[in-house]
Amino acid sequence: MTILSDIQSILKAAGILSSSLVVGLVLDKVVLRRLKVLASRTPWEGDEIVVDSLRGLLLYSALLTGLYGVATQVPMTVGLQRLAGNIFLVTIILVATLFFMRLAAGFVTHYAKKAVLPSISIFSNLAKVSVFSIGILIILQSLGISIAPILTALGVGGLAVALALQDTLSNIFAGLHIIATRQIRQGDYIRLASGEEGYVNDITWRNTTVQTLPNNMVIIPNSKLAGAIVTNYNLPDREMAVLVQVGVSYASDLDHVERVTIEVASELLREVQGGASGFDPFIRYHTFADFSINFTVILRGKEYVDQHLLKHEFVKRLHRRYAREKIEIPFPIRTLHIKQEAPAQEGD
Repeated sequence: MTILSDIQSILKAAGILSSSLVVGLVLDKVVLRRLKVLASRTPWEGDEIVVDSLRGLLLYSALLTGLYGVATQVPMTVGLQRLAGNIFLVTIILVATLFFMRLAAGFVTHYAKKAVLPSISIFSNLAKVSVFSIGILIILQSLGISIAPILTALGVGGLAVALALQDTLSNIFAGLHIIATRQIRQGDYIRLASGEEGYVNDITWRNTTVQTLPNNMVIIPNSKLAGAIVTNYNLPDREMAVLVQVGVSYASDLDHVERVTIEVASELLREVQGGASGFDPFIRYHTFADFSINFTVILRGKEYVDQHLLKHEFVKRLHRRYAREKIEIPFPIRTLHIKQEAPAQEGD
């Protein structure tokens, strides 16, 4: 009879685990997928965040419930029963904490994007840390451990922690300041006074990552960035002026030079990628130089990196057009003075 009862208990436990696994798979693979389809059809985007936050957790919850059901069927002492119950409670709270961490991060990310904040990862990470801390406190309270002394100790030790982590805290608050002012945003092209430049990849809780044009990553502590002199080429507008210096011969007809140059520049902005086609280019004469009359051609690019291609194509097209129009771009002239020695006198 004992062997038979043991076999029945094993079969019963296997049945409970199998049932919980089937229920979990149905909830996770079928019900949750159906809910996601329904959520995508509603105008509110929050329900999609809720469904995404449940991904995988329904299966774990069903398995944990099955394991707890098996534990209740197994004969054990009161102490082991209490231990099993505590383990189940802690695990369920951890699963719930993970759900709320995903949920908080999802809503923070969603509304941060709607508010067009320059970075979202720092807010997402802070939301996760906050929810995780609350979850740990709930676990301790559920286990009968008073959290009041812990909160008191944290309050007293906060000053010591702040002193020990002053660099980290400085970077966190500097990052929040950078985000709040919106003077540096994700995707902006910036240049620091120290020479580093590139696209802002992300602003995290500790540093800001900048991707350079050679495809390298520059990591700048937030406190350093907040105190640095920074040129943001995307503010107040992404479009920027592109200046090209040109010089023509003194014998040139300046009105003709201006007309031809503007024609080439207008054609360039219409045809070359990155050119602001709605902008009317112009030139400004400014210098009677040693061997040429110099002027500046003002073009406009859609963003900072477009200037390189625009200058490249403009120089080629202008050189070709000047050759056809017989407009001379003079070579630099340098005068060399050669000192001659006096002829030797007879008798010397």
